[in-house]
Amino acid sequence: MAVRTRVELPSDAPATRRVHMAAFPGPDEADLVDALRRDPAWIPDFSLVAVEDELVLAHALLTRLQVGDGWALALAPVAVAPEWQRKGIGALVVRAALNAAEEAGERMVVVLGDPGYYSRFGFIPASRHEITGPYEVQDDCFLALPLAGYDGTPRGFCRYPAPFDGV
Repeated sequence: MAVRTRVELPSDAPATRRVHMAAFPGPDEADLVDALRRDPAWIPDFSLVAVEDELVLAHALLTRLQVGDGWALALAPVAVAPEWQRKGIGALVVRAALNAAEEAGERMVVVLGDPGYYSRFGFIPASRHEITGPYEVQDDCFLALPLAGYDGTPRGFCRYPAPFDGV
């Protein structure tokens, strides 16, 4: 298996959408990605795919969000084509996205998700960094990962980009 990660190309958009449609029971996540592409929160270099040859197997997206008076990144959504799940492809593409953010000097990434899965990347409850979110979830499901540039900020309430309101 010669799987590699790279920045998503505009020509990958239909294949990325197919991955999200296959990975989730409905179109919400695929529609979210499409809406985020049109939003100011979109950062092209933080939309990563895992590919074998040029077949898109997985996608991980980081978009800009406000935290208190500062800025961070939201990791969402992450999708892996069903036939490629449980083979490490999701972890590969998530790590690629996090590495891209760190290399760009970003300070913080938040995610709403399974703590058992995301803790392997270093995510911990966001509350430990004085970060709260707009969603009613258990404390251990709203997570944060400080990156190398983290200086104790940002802190405060997360304001996700408008496209997240539709999910």
